Amino acid sequence: MPAAIQDRPTAQAGKTPLVVRLLVLATFVVILNETLMINAIPRLMESMHVTEQAAQWVSTAFMLTMAAVIPVTGWFLQRVTTRQGYAIAMGVFIAGTALSAAAPTFTILLLGRIVQAAGTAVMMPLLMTTLMTVVPEQDRGRVMGNVTLAISVAPAMGPAISGLILQLGSWRLLFVAVLPVAGAVTYFGLRQLDNIGEPQVSTLDWASAAMATLGFGGLVYGLSLFGEGAAHLGPSIGIVVAGAATIAFFVIRQLKLQRTGAPLMDLRTLKHRTFALSLALMCIAFLAMMGSMILLPLYLQNLRGLTPLQTGLLLMPGGLAMGVLGPTVGRIYDRLGSRPLVLPGSIGIVLSLAGFTQISTTMPYWQVLALHALLMVSLAATFTPIFTLGMGALPPNMYPHGSSILGTLQQVAAAVGTALVVTVMSARTTSLVADGTATAAAQLSGMKLAFVIATVLAAGTIVVAALLPNRTTTSGEVMAH
Repeated sequence: MPAAIQDRPTAQAGKTPLVVRLLVLATFVVILNETLMINAIPRLMESMHVTEQAAQWVSTAFMLTMAAVIPVTGWFLQRVTTRQGYAIAMGVFIAGTALSAAAPTFTILLLGRIVQAAGTAVMMPLLMTTLMTVVPEQDRGRVMGNVTLAISVAPAMGPAISGLILQLGSWRLLFVAVLPVAGAVTYFGLRQLDNIGEPQVSTLDWASAAMATLGFGGLVYGLSLFGEGAAHLGPSIGIVVAGAATIAFFVIRQLKLQRTGAPLMDLRTLKHRTFALSLALMCIAFLAMMGSMILLPLYLQNLRGLTPLQTGLLLMPGGLAMGVLGPTVGRIYDRLGSRPLVLPGSIGIVLSLAGFTQISTTMPYWQVLALHALLMVSLAATFTPIFTLGMGALPPNMYPHGSSILGTLQQVAAAVGTALVVTVMSARTTSLVADGTATAAAQLSGMKLAFVIATVLAAGTIVVAALLPNRTTTSGEVMAH
């Protein structure tokens, strides 16, 4: 990959290279769309005459496409220049946004969301790979803090921003508002972007691409069905098992292809102990974050009677705090390493989720806001160091593969988190209602149990955080066989 890396960005130590700033902005715009539609479900059901389960697909299809496309991005990004990758990703995203805005039917809207997600899927690995290539090691934490802003704050801000836009009118405005922003970001990006490194010609193993798409896509799809009630339990378990089995075959094929030098997703990245540990911590933390992002709006809207806008505004300070702290956390990492951040961050995640197990119909809103802010700040303290530490543990030729694995597992973790909390909550609620408990009390009990499960899982982050090194020693550190 980095056959012709330029020296220019390195010469500007202490500054964020322009190429990275542009990619961060573009990534923020495209990732925002992953959660932008969550608040629009009631509007969509009304205007498109679809059920709630069908309407949820505008978010599920996005996540599903991301999980299916990201595995191929490692191969794709090695074949194209930075400018080509950027132009293709943003062009596809804009086409999907325009299609969604004008969609005459629900099927066309879903198709638009899938096209949008395919463009989004390329942006995050492109940003990560470019950053690792052009930013000197001593500045990576600070710059990765800005990246955390894009990939973590954008999904957190999605519901709040959509709540504001929906006050003005139709759900179509969500796409209409994104179009000019995406267009401007693409135009200025292409005027300013430099190519980083030389493309490498490599063949695509179509069997691997098909297995990755069916395996990761199937797994996310199966998990998304868990929330749709007992009737879907059989099919959803079957699809999850089939998806997992396909991923197992995919892994076997990659191990075989590694000997010939052309795997679609290079699993040798996982031999780097720090990368593997960072990946594990990121998955658990993302799972907890997505689980709480599903539960809190349900609690605030269904049980406390808040509007989508009020819910968005109550949860906005946490998202903003996460964004504001990202660069600061990065600077602390550059100076002191990961330990002073990741361990307290992991403990903060567990404490905030433990606080949410105490929700009630009378819990003061300031407590909800404070617990959510603690969760978001703790995630900010965790994500920036583990991304920097994990990617920094890899040799440069593995950056595209590392960012591809990171992005894929992030989507899978989000799907697992969502499926887990919705299934636990639904099962508990149904069981209590059958025993004669009032619906609201049963729902509250279901949500509490879901938060208990999320807290127990998040405790795993403390264990992994304790195993992580303070800094990456060398790019070549490999796990002992």
